[in-house]
Amino acid sequence: MRPLLTALLGAGLGYGWYRMVGCSTGSCPITARWWTSVLYGAVVGGMMGSG
Repeated sequence: MRPLLTALLGAGLGYGWYRMVGCSTGSCPITARWWTSVLYGAVVGGMMGSG
């Protein structure tokens, strides 16, 4: 249950990072599109919660 919750938290933080910081040039591999930021945040959050 904990990895799922931290993955959801990470996804939310990833989306927040996309909205607040983002990538003005579009060449950033993680923050250029919202879904990559959310996916990256969810993966990192899930990994942090599983440890």
